[in-house]
Amino acid sequence: MTGAVAIGEERTLAAHPLRTAVLSEVHARPFTLMETPRRVLHFTFLTDVEHAQADRVALSRYLSARGLDAPKPDVKYFRASLGATLLRWEQHAEFTTYTWDLPSEGLAGVPVPFHPPAADVSDPMRLVPQPGPLLVAADLHLIADAGAGIAPERLFDRTSLARSVVYGGAAEIATDFLLDPAGYIRILVLDRALGPARAGSLVQRLLEIETYRTLALLGLPEAQRVTPQVRRIERALADLTESMRMTEGLAANHQQLDRLITLSSEIEAAAAATSYRFSASRAYNDILLQRLQAIDEHPVADFPTWATFLSRRMAPAVRTCQAIADREADLSVKLARAAGLLRTRVDIDVQRQNLEVLESMNRRSRLQLRLQQTVEGLSIAAVSYYVVGLISYLAKGAYDFGMSVTPELVTAGAVPIVVLVLWRLVSRIRKKHSEHEG
Repeated sequence: MTGAVAIGEERTLAAHPLRTAVLSEVHARPFTLMETPRRVLHFTFLTDVEHAQADRVALSRYLSARGLDAPKPDVKYFRASLGATLLRWEQHAEFTTYTWDLPSEGLAGVPVPFHPPAADVSDPMRLVPQPGPLLVAADLHLIADAGAGIAPERLFDRTSLARSVVYGGAAEIATDFLLDPAGYIRILVLDRALGPARAGSLVQRLLEIETYRTLALLGLPEAQRVTPQVRRIERALADLTESMRMTEGLAANHQQLDRLITLSSEIEAAAAATSYRFSASRAYNDILLQRLQAIDEHPVADFPTWATFLSRRMAPAVRTCQAIADREADLSVKLARAAGLLRTRVDIDVQRQNLEVLESMNRRSRLQLRLQQTVEGLSIAAVSYYVVGLISYLAKGAYDFGMSVTPELVTAGAVPIVVLVLWRLVSRIRKKHSEHEG
């Protein structure tokens, strides 16, 4: 099926590449018609990409060995008839299910609930390699309730028994959600007026309820694992904020900022490790609630319905996961806010230090200027001394050649003139340098 639409004998409308996949999705997992009585063994395995691919190969070999067609590479749902047994195989994002629909054996042709034990009738699953870690193993028995006189309270633990009438009285369902000696969760369905179509839909929904309620609870161990870490980071953040209020100084602020960065990296790592599991738990819980609503439960006597039983036990677990996720998000925001405040304090301290450095540089500049002025005064005096000395030698020579003015008088008169000229010369040079710098 290409998805193209014919609008004439020689013309078609090109389809979107995903049109076929989108339209086929609503038909991906149809209900199976089921005749009463039947025995259904349902297994759910957690599978990553590598395990899922290996499982597909193993299933193809299993079917090919029996002369059956294997599922296509892009198929996520597949059914195969193995004589009187029907296999339903489904591959989801993180888990794979095998559902074996078997005849109900019973005793002397009369169906007896959960007889023989599931461990004795699960031969088909033994022939397929285990895809991944087992999460769900359910033993569902569909039996007619036409005066059979079956009492569910005798088959299950009375204190944990959940029992209800579904589909407007067409069937009764019962389970205690406890593992039997073989490790299965047993589910009893008493058919009163289901019919093959509704029997198939009810069985599939009950198995989905068992699968999704188990998957939804996978987040609880993660929440319990990270709770001590979240609590420790919360206490550390409280201590740090109190320390920020009591201490000052650039070194202390840097130390506190380093500690905040460490705490932020820890909480971000914890949130990254748990966010998928918590989100998946919420999604699986939503699906579970939808399936419970779809079977239209009504209580039987003083027994809790499945929805009541699961809500009382699962709601706290789901709320715990949500609370931990909220605390992680809240901690991340608080740590970012505290780090921002500390960075502001560090910036202010750095600016204060820079101002102090500039003031110190100004003081040193003023001292250097004064020293330079002192050196300039001394240099004028020294140069004047040498220049006057030269003039004195010239005056003495001129006096020996007949000059009437004495050398001492010439030297004395030259002193103020030389000093004034040198002072003006140095001032002009300094002024030019100042104008050049300006």
